[in-house]
Amino acid sequence: MPAIRLDGRVLLVTGGTQGVGEAIARAAAEAGAAGIAITGRDRARGAAVAAALARSTRACFVAADLADALAPARIVAEAGAALGTIDGLVNAAGLTDRGTLESTTTELWDRLFAVNARAPFLLMRQVARGLLAAGRPGAIVNIITMSSHGGQPFLVAYSASKGALATLTKNAAHALRAARIRVNGINLGWTDTPGEHAIQARDGAPADWLARAGPEQPFGRLIEPRDVAGLAVYLLSDAAMMMTGSLIDFDQNVIGAYG
Repeated sequence: MPAIRLDGRVLLVTGGTQGVGEAIARAAAEAGAAGIAITGRDRARGAAVAAALARSTRACFVAADLADALAPARIVAEAGAALGTIDGLVNAAGLTDRGTLESTTTELWDRLFAVNARAPFLLMRQVARGLLAAGRPGAIVNIITMSSHGGQPFLVAYSASKGALATLTKNAAHALRAARIRVNGINLGWTDTPGEHAIQARDGAPADWLARAGPEQPFGRLIEPRDVAGLAVYLLSDAAMMMTGSLIDFDQNVIGAYG
């Protein structure tokens, strides 16, 4: 099996300023990526992460809000201008706002679909155009969620938007396979991220919610960003070169199993 390396590859990681996206960007740098572009809304955090990545590879930060339909094309253009043709894309950015069937507003629904489904679609299309024009293979990894299987009642828009991304992952994989552009997805379970901490605080959870929740999990803790980073790097690498259209459940619980 080929080594799990990313030598010579230029990557774009959305949501790369913190959490899962940051962990993947750092792991990609350790795996020898030739260049890494990250994007996010927090300029200070983005600059700090890009500076850390620049110690071992070429790196840049593109400030953008993925709710803006024009942002994906600009992100890919700026990343390409700084680092060259993008070989790999990781769609790690996403909104996880809560809302039930009754409480979810049209505005919330549209915002989550814009960031969680429309932005990955536009980014995949833009990156694929560059690869097709250059006649190069590539790899795309979409960070999805276990909630794409159906989801909890308080995650209506989130689950639906990520379910759309799961289907889009398979559709794009089929469309791009002849060009050797691979598209895979990771259905991520409950993960300890800054975004999750912010949501828990906003929903009134106690300050020690993580300490309480961890021991209740099958393996004694929540998933951490570093756990999924290795899988993402594998999917981007030639070690997974025969794998496309796969949706991997990355969780401590097994969908469909009870008792």
